Amino acid sequence: MGTVTAAPTEVPAKGDEDIVIRVAHLQNSFGDQVVHKDVNLEVRRGEILGVVGGSGTGKSVLMRSIIGLQQSDSGTITVLGEEVATLDAEAAKDLRRRWGVLFQGGALFSSLTVAENIEAPMREFFHLDQTLMDEIASYKIAMVGLPEIAGPKFPSELSGGMRKRAGLARALALDPDLLFLDEPTAGLDPIGAAAFDELIKGMRDTLGLTVFLITHDLDTLYAICDRVAVLGDGVMLKVGTIPELMEFDHPWVREYFSGPRGRAAAATDATTPKATQADRDAARALEAGEGAVGAEATTAGTGATGTGTAEDED
Repeated sequence: MGTVTAAPTEVPAKGDEDIVIRVAHLQNSFGDQVVHKDVNLEVRRGEILGVVGGSGTGKSVLMRSIIGLQQSDSGTITVLGEEVATLDAEAAKDLRRRWGVLFQGGALFSSLTVAENIEAPMREFFHLDQTLMDEIASYKIAMVGLPEIAGPKFPSELSGGMRKRAGLARALALDPDLLFLDEPTAGLDPIGAAAFDELIKGMRDTLGLTVFLITHDLDTLYAICDRVAVLGDGVMLKVGTIPELMEFDHPWVREYFSGPRGRAAAATDATTPKATQADRDAARALEAGEGAVGAEATTAGTGATGTGTAEDED
């Protein structure tokens, strides 16, 4: 087979209100290692966009570039109508208020309780009364399906699934328009991962969010993603629905979606009934039970106050 090239990506004219994120001709490198050569991407308002690619293709680097944590070599990034690189400090802060981020592992501050973690963005951007912040934190805890008793707990006292939900509650603290999720179901068991997928989709449908979702989980792609963007060879190889990607002639894309795991995920999506409310309640009860066990183990061990650092695995 001849040389495989990326599908051309058109960059529509500015002012297209349906485009929430526009990345044009993005380049990123670390020393001599070139991660992105010419990445072009558009994220539409109200969609859940999955981002996939092999290890080292720069999925997290792309997200960090969009949210301003990674300075790119060249290219332009426009988010919610604002070109990120041209903003002054105050305008950039105003823009950051309009998105929420769930990093890998949750990235919760280990010396803060769940409620205090959720209140952290409120303290950064606003001057609110403590009582009001406590009320908002309690509401966000309930919104993501955590029990009320999770609020005063430390991250080390929670199960993996509960930490993910707590991280999501913090990402939603300021009622954002845009949500960035980096491997949100990594490390979760199949039941917990499916419940988290349902939670994300429900949040999108209820709150009108636009979701930028990095994942390796094929079940997640099939269950909740409207489109999928494939990174590879330093460019965005293709953006489209899963049926469109399965028709795309690229060896990695074919192996990913048409290999054994891809076929299994497709078969499961076609034959498995969607989770009911009872299923979701049962999954949350299991997570709460695991958290209680973790709390008992922590209490019997060295304590739960942590080191004061964020557990950011990104």
